[in-house]
Amino acid sequence: MALLNFRRKDTPAKAPVTDRAATEAFLKGYSIEVMPRTAEKVESFRELLPAGTRVYIAHIDGTPIEEMVATAKRLNAEGFPVMPHFPARSIRDKATLSDWIARYKGEADVKQALLLGGGIATPSGDFDNSMQLIETGCFDGFERLHVAGHPEGNKDIDPDGSDKNVLEALRWKQAFSERTDAKMAMATQFCFEAGPVIDWVNRLNAEGIHLPVHIGVAGPAKLQTLIKFAIACGVGPSLKVLQKRAMDVTKLLLPYEPNDFVAELAAHKAANPSFGIESVHFFPLGGIKTNATWAIENGGASARPAAA
Repeated sequence: MALLNFRRKDTPAKAPVTDRAATEAFLKGYSIEVMPRTAEKVESFRELLPAGTRVYIAHIDGTPIEEMVATAKRLNAEGFPVMPHFPARSIRDKATLSDWIARYKGEADVKQALLLGGGIATPSGDFDNSMQLIETGCFDGFERLHVAGHPEGNKDIDPDGSDKNVLEALRWKQAFSERTDAKMAMATQFCFEAGPVIDWVNRLNAEGIHLPVHIGVAGPAKLQTLIKFAIACGVGPSLKVLQKRAMDVTKLLLPYEPNDFVAELAAHKAANPSFGIESVHFFPLGGIKTNATWAIENGGASARPAAA
């Protein structure tokens, strides 16, 4: 008896993994994330990243705001638009928020921000979520505001495993995006399986949530490193992709690279131009240089030439 080839509705077959043109288009204008301590190890971002690359500055609890601002100042001086994280649960009050914004604006000409709830369970002050940050009015006048997205759900927001509260928050943010002059988008957690991401983006569209998606991609890294970060960051079912790879002795010691994940999403975007993923956002868990090199080798733009 012939076998039937079933696959998820609206999800294409994985054939075009070698379609470089689709991948080049998909990687165009990617963004990347840094922390002050990792940025210190980079001699020149100009030699690693394409001109104009948006660089997020991850907020790590315990890192002084002075170090965060200094990193933003340096990146701005090198010609990169900077997008600092503002984690609601780590911000004590409106005065603290206003102070951070004033420093970022005054010292680093910051005009973009990523607003998120934050990873700590108990708020350290007055704020619990990114909507409260928006409602302060402190971000009025920013050119671009991004919010967090979770293709595999967020148990901090929906402990029962549903996405009821997440969707309600996204509807609020969608409505806000329609009345603000700031450009808005959703930067997501990284994951490792393209099919569920495609289903999630399509579902958002069906729910009337049209914020452009900047899909989180874990850059090349040792498998053990990725599994550690994935568990710590609450990556959901797609973690099984890494766990399955870890069971293969021939692959255990090889670095993970996101080739198939990116290629499948790129192929879907090429076949469906209106698909809601607008850009790729890299988490360089194996190092910024390693990530930037992978992007160039897989069709991303090259960094500007070093000065003679």
